[in-house]
Amino acid sequence: MRKIILLTAIAGMNFTSLFACEICGGGLGSNYTGLLPNFNKRFVGIRYHFNYVNTQLDVDGKTTALSNKEKYHTAELWSAWNIGSRWRVMAIVPYSHIEKFNYGTDSKSKKDGLGDINLSGYFNLLNKESVFTQSIWVGVGAKLPTGQYNKDEFTNMNSPNIYQLGTGSVDFTGSVNYDIRLNNIGLNTNASYKVNTKNKDDYQYGNKLTLNGSVYYNTALSSDIKLRPNVGLQYENQAKDHTMDYQIDETGGYNTNTNLGLEATLRGVAFGFSYQTPIAQNISKGRTELVNKFLTHLTFTF
Repeated sequence: MRKIILLTAIAGMNFTSLFACEICGGGLGSNYTGLLPNFNKRFVGIRYHFNYVNTQLDVDGKTTALSNKEKYHTAELWSAWNIGSRWRVMAIVPYSHIEKFNYGTDSKSKKDGLGDINLSGYFNLLNKESVFTQSIWVGVGAKLPTGQYNKDEFTNMNSPNIYQLGTGSVDFTGSVNYDIRLNNIGLNTNASYKVNTKNKDDYQYGNKLTLNGSVYYNTALSSDIKLRPNVGLQYENQAKDHTMDYQIDETGGYNTNTNLGLEATLRGVAFGFSYQTPIAQNISKGRTELVNKFLTHLTFTF
């Protein structure tokens, strides 16, 4: 069975992560998937991921009366289908709950709604079994502007425009995934690049590069219960945003995360989780801080 992992379909910029700040927002966060569950033909399931960030920090990265603590909860319906031996299609439909807390006024605000739907297709360029088992998948994806974008949320050119359910734009992603395995130990690497277009309110999020790699180990507790622990790194770099042809300086940046995860399967049911914590970051010139990210799923394979 092929190992295809770490597919970055692009949510608005989810799988995921950078800024200004796509990497952290509900409909804007990077669409990091972690290792996909093992499946033969298709799967469908529910995922939940959580992002926690601090925004509008001072120039030293400390909280002030203007700073916010923002939490992004997203539940997603996700599914992938293999078509023949070389093609795969994947869809992710997110629904987000966002909370914002202001340190200076103790005020709270929140919003809920459908996020940006992601559709992607992949082609199996290489599938080779010898001493090493290897596979290469290439993919393209599109993010649809199904999540609400509120132009009135962007009122400060010195803060990231991330308190949004969606980007309001159609965006595109290309990705390459390479997997190599010797017996039960494997290495999976993925590179993706997302091109963001301008929305109807003349706002354009910066393009984003995502690189990640994970080492995993296949093991079995019994003939029915199989486990795949994994550990790796993820690097994200996002260009600065633009509005009305002006560059927004307090946007863009990079971060590097460590990833720790586990995939478990019991016959046709798969469970997985992935935890990410930053080891280096400079987002929005240090005025946005990514605290942590967590993802889990319950998926049925058939």
